[in-house]
Amino acid sequence: MSYRVMPEEELFKLEESRTRAEIAETLVDAAEQIESGAVQLEEPTAEQHVTIPETPQFEIELERLTDSETGEERYELEYEIRWTA
Repeated sequence: MSYRVMPEEELFKLEESRTRAEIAETLVDAAEQIESGAVQLEEPTAEQHVTIPETPQFEIELERLTDSETGEERYELEYEIRWTA
């Protein structure tokens, strides 16, 4: 089965500095919501609700990016859940 590539529509985004403990707490809450199948995303000016199917695709990705001018390294750890509706 092939899919046409469609433009991406960002429905929710939250990016902020948090402590490791705060991030862990957020991920534990997210895990409980994912297990129930109903996820609610909230921030002060936006809110989204989504239902996750029983067997979505799951990806874990760790990237290292190096600034070509400064040599400074940045890491990104991403957890991604994908499904089609």
